[in-house]
Amino acid sequence: MDYLREHQLDLMLILTGVCFAIALGGLFSDTGKTKKISLFVMGLSATFLMIADRYAYIYRGDESTVGFLMVRICNCAVFLLILVITYSFNWYLTDMFKNDIPDGRVPMRLRVNEIITVIGIVLVIVSQFTGLYYTFDEQNRYQRSDGYMISYIIPLTVWISASSVIIQYREKIGMIMYRALLIFTLAAIIASVLQFFLYGVSLTNIAIVVLTVVLRLKEIVNTNHSLAASHKREKELLIQKQKEMSAMIEETTNAFAAVIDGKDKYTKGHSERVAIYSRMLAKNLGLSAEEQEKAYYMGLLHDIGKIGIPDEIINKTTKLTDDEFNLMQSHPIFGYEILKEIKSMPELAQGARWHHESYDGKGYPDKVAAKELPFIVRIVAVADSYDAMTSNRSYRKYLPQATARAEIEKNIGTQFDPDVARCMLDIIDGDHAYMLHE
Repeated sequence: MDYLREHQLDLMLILTGVCFAIALGGLFSDTGKTKKISLFVMGLSATFLMIADRYAYIYRGDESTVGFLMVRICNCAVFLLILVITYSFNWYLTDMFKNDIPDGRVPMRLRVNEIITVIGIVLVIVSQFTGLYYTFDEQNRYQRSDGYMISYIIPLTVWISASSVIIQYREKIGMIMYRALLIFTLAAIIASVLQFFLYGVSLTNIAIVVLTVVLRLKEIVNTNHSLAASHKREKELLIQKQKEMSAMIEETTNAFAAVIDGKDKYTKGHSERVAIYSRMLAKNLGLSAEEQEKAYYMGLLHDIGKIGIPDEIINKTTKLTDDEFNLMQSHPIFGYEILKEIKSMPELAQGARWHHESYDGKGYPDKVAAKELPFIVRIVAVADSYDAMTSNRSYRKYLPQATARAEIEKNIGTQFDPDVARCMLDIIDGDHAYMLHE
């Protein structure tokens, strides 16, 4: 929890981009109109929930006029958006019973949930004038009020009620959606209970946002499963859906990369260029199409650990102190910790951790010889170094092509894998107009 508390602002920033991409992607899905709208509202509300929650923390204790307004507006928005997401999820369930369940009957509990949620929204508005849920101290800091428990009970009641409906009608819902919906509601319930005891960590909000993304992806998987069982035309639609899903994954990954590069105003587009160069190298080295795609995504996310480095260090134009330099060199470890749970593509975590290792073992953070690391990691390392030399920095313009080429040639067998480095030299030699730079 201490790690989450320390990095939750960066996590909120990442989730903002992911939710926005998911919300937009939902508009182009083949889901029914009402489902599409409800999922879009959930995704968009989750986006603004993360923005509001993030700025509520940023301006907490800021006694300026802007701080005074932002703290009040953002905290109000957080309470309202949680209820909007709750209402949208209940709306999603209601539409599912109307159109996907044979008898088309909507359980009365879902109707009651709508009323409870609307009452909750009214109470949030009332709280702004009465201090029912929270107040602010003289330092403009948020403080829970005696009626704070009500703000938990209302959405918690809706989640519990929705869970009971999902469990009761699990056979009619289907196992794929049943598991996704049950996980969504139970996780929200658990997070809400824990949140009451974990002051200073937005566990409920982060959990609801993550679950909104998961529900959207599960909806895509469920739709694909249905299309796979249909006739030829529906199979063609399935292929198209898979392409859209791949595009969405790439857009989401690009959103992550944009957040990473956005921390460093001097390296905009760095992650995307490293990804392109990595895929180019993998192709020229004869790797399979699958390995080429892995190289691309490893390049996109290799610097994700920089979200754990303060902006003032990343954008510092003067020489770093020893402590600042050591902290900067820890970003591969931060990146590895973030990506290590992605079991479907473990190479992502490997690329994040080892892209600064040298072929002779003098790199960092583990000082392991790159020749002992996966070949694809060595590809990302060369691509990263090449783009670092051919990109603008606060202290210099991008290097001439000949200088970058000479540096790579000089470090063959020491910093760089010989085969990858020579392949990079071939690419440079074929780039007569010097197009491969920032």
